[in-house]
Amino acid sequence: MESKRILLVATPQRLFAIDMSKLKINNYESPKFEVLPLPLFNMLNLAEKDFPFGMGFFVRDSKLYMVGGEKLRPRESPQLFPRQPRAPGHDKSFGDRGLSPYVYVSDLSNLITCGLDLRKHHTPMLAAKPIPIVEEIEGKIYVLSGTPWQSECLLPVPTFEVYDPSIEQWKPLPEPPFHEERWPCSQIYKVIYHSVVGTTIYVLALSDLDYSDYYYSYNVNEGNWKLVGKSEDKLPIPYPFTPLCVGKFVPAYNDIFIYIQFDCVYAAMIPSNDKSSPTRYQHLDEVDGDLLNRDVPSINGVVVELGEHEMCIMQPGITDSEHDKLGPCCSILYMTTFRVEKLNHDNEVEDIRAPFLSITCLSKGFYDIDAWGPEAPHICSAFFHQSVL
Repeated sequence: MESKRILLVATPQRLFAIDMSKLKINNYESPKFEVLPLPLFNMLNLAEKDFPFGMGFFVRDSKLYMVGGEKLRPRESPQLFPRQPRAPGHDKSFGDRGLSPYVYVSDLSNLITCGLDLRKHHTPMLAAKPIPIVEEIEGKIYVLSGTPWQSECLLPVPTFEVYDPSIEQWKPLPEPPFHEERWPCSQIYKVIYHSVVGTTIYVLALSDLDYSDYYYSYNVNEGNWKLVGKSEDKLPIPYPFTPLCVGKFVPAYNDIFIYIQFDCVYAAMIPSNDKSSPTRYQHLDEVDGDLLNRDVPSINGVVVELGEHEMCIMQPGITDSEHDKLGPCCSILYMTTFRVEKLNHDNEVEDIRAPFLSITCLSKGFYDIDAWGPEAPHICSAFFHQSVL
């Protein structure tokens, strides 16, 4: 049976289904680089279709789930307004102050023939979650209120809950300290970055108490939040796993972690058993070289697993004033897929700086993302899906 390789990408306002068969390697020999249209199967403008802005999403059992967000008045983008309390834009007739507790579902098995068709799930969350953080850990879905675009007073409680798909029920979880101490009508927005390591969620958040960034952790088995400290050095995990980086393990290897730090892409070989061995690092110039050479500042990026050895990097950014086709301050996407193989070392490598991976690029290019409209080029999350025709 024929199948299609699809990359699902969510932004705060849109949902894309990218046709990966149309990606190719593009060679860039001058700063005036060619920018291609993003090859799409389908694109859903959530605001135009009357869905909430900034939903979180996850994929499970060939179904796409989108949760939470903030409901806008028709045809209004929150990014046209500054982040401040009581700013215009919310549909106050929708839920609690325009914040959404709802869950929407789309059957991905019909994606090619029927497109992205979101329907409201019969089990909403216990409370609304603006711009939520969504993570799957040990088969359960954890949802944490994120950084709302517009907010009024306190966040709806619970701000943290878990969904068990086996019984289709939501359960409240302990309130995070960075949400508990939030003052009424505060303009301090909490969650900055997060990461998941095993069964522990790490969050970098801003505290109202002294306006400083703090690291917090929550272990799903222990069921409580802990204040870790102000520095990532206090975290009991390697640096690539911290909230400052975005990455994934290569499925074929349990010790190779591909991650983005600022505009650069790295691989880390992290000892799984011998903790006395140092972590080794390799800059993946084959992956990010074109991005760095053309000085396109990246806003944020995502790493996606495509198979046992295949990975994908997506880094949206803004063009500078020298690009003659797009002009200044236009959204652009740098995207590359690549194969990862370990190098064979017969003897123990004495130089820990020596390369340990072979990287083969399968596709690479800059893509025009004008379809994103007025919103900033921000990727919430992305998932790989193989659809059978």
